[in-house]
Parts: sequence; structure tokens; C-alpha cells
Amino acid sequence: MFTQRRRDHLIALNPERKKELQLFEKHARIRFRRLEFLNQAFTHRSFAHEAGESGENNERLEFLGDSVLGLVVAEYVYATLPDQPEGELARIKSFVVSEASLSEIARGLRVDNFILIGKGEEYSGGRSKKTILADCLEAIIGAYYLDSGFPAAQRFVHNMLIPEINKVLENRHAKDYKTLLQEYVQKRMKTYPKYRVVQKTGPDHDKTFWIEVHVGERSFGAGKGKNKKEAEQEAARLAYENMTGGDKGSRPEKPLPASRAPAGQKSENRPARR
Repeated sequence: MFTQRRRDHLIALNPERKKELQLFEKHARIRFRRLEFLNQAFTHRSFAHEAGESGENNERLEFLGDSVLGLVVAEYVYATLPDQPEGELARIKSFVVSEASLSEIARGLRVDNFILIGKGEEYSGGRSKKTILADCLEAIIGAYYLDSGFPAAQRFVHNMLIPEINKVLENRHAKDYKTLLQEYVQKRMKTYPKYRVVQKTGPDHDKTFWIEVHVGERSFGAGKGKNKKEAEQEAARLAYENMTGGDKGSRPEKPLPASRAPAGQKSENRPARR
């Protein structure tokens, strides 16, 4: 088991918070030796900032958990898929450890009920943001690794991610439309899609992005999202389905909702800017 050289300054828990965390443990089927580690994994930086607890958030644990998660998944697919080349193993891993996949798992574990976030994030719907949910789940993995060691963290990750790996192998997963579009365009047109932000709306803490994708002389979108990645995925989805005629065999099981360009904004049929 890893021994910390740096002593973590963990926040003491009151009885009510301990009961809440024990409820999560029961639901997630894990057991911490020190619930303070789990509590820190649930502490978003916005909460720590408002509480005046400098540095006492889940970002360091998220960094650690991301590495533990990557190792466990890589080891599993390497051992169980001996006939698959490196590129296919990397593709499977990228799907199962993606923000979309982790945020859905986090929702299933009811992580959103236990996150400690600041008032500003609370008002802007922070509990339902994919990034916050996925980061928190990685922090929980990192915290569990520190608290109970690698074998325990490995079992936890296996319980969550093996079903997702099976979805990928059975082609039942939500696909990465940016990758699908790039592969399609490269193969048939010998070029690359280019993405352009056409509009941003909302305050800094709750922005909405509108992005077009340009393929040759054609443009598609605008795709809408709470961050650039989401908006690019939506624009890529619109382009891919348009160019392939809505090939059902290439659609994800649960497609992203369609979106419209913002008022007064139309896609322009002109070459993409470099």
C-alpha cells in the first residue's frame, strides 16, 4: 500500500456528515477506514473556497484517481483481450474512462447527493454538471486507494467499469462523434473537420457555447453545449448524421438531443477559417 510522505490536513466530520457518508458507502458497496478521505473526495473547490479551507478540496485526489483508474482499466483490457491490437485497446479505454461514461456512473451512485459545492455552483446546477460528477468519481477512486490500498480500489473500479467495457465490446455504448466524423471525412474526402465557436452566452460561471463544424465547403451546426467539448460533439453529431444519411448502425443507443443555432445565427456555407 502507498505510504504518504505528505500529511493530508483532513477536515473533521460531524456526526450528521458521517451518517451521510456511511449511506454512500452502503450504496457504493465500499468501506473506508477513514471517512475523512471520502469527505475530501466530495469537496469541490468552490465549497472549500467559500468555507475558507485553503487547498482542502478534491483536486489532488482527482489527479491520483485518474491515474489509478487508467491503470486498472488498461490492465483489465490487456489481460482479457489478448487478440486485440494496441489501437483497439486504447479505443476501448478512451470510451469507458470518458467524462460521459464516468458522469453516468456517478449519477447511478448518487454522487450528486453528497457533493459539497459552493452556493454559486449550486445555483448554476453544479450538481448535475458532467465535469464535476466525473471529477468527483475519480477523486473517490483516489481517496479509496489511499485509504484501503490498490486491491480494494481495483475491485471498486472493476465493479463500475467492466459493464461499460462490455457495452463497448457489444457496440452498445455512446460513440464519440468527433472521432466518427474525423474517420469518415479522412477516408472519403482526405481532409479534416474544423470547429469554430460562433457564439457564447451566459455568465462566466454558467456559459453556453455554440460551435459549427466545417467540412470542405460545407458547415454544420451550430452544436450547443455547456462547454466546448459538448458543443463540438453535438456539432459533429449533426454533421455525421447529415453526411451519412443518419446511418442507424452508426448511431449511439441514446443520441444527444438535437439543438438549433442561436437566434439570428445561421450556418455559413463557406470554407472554414484557418
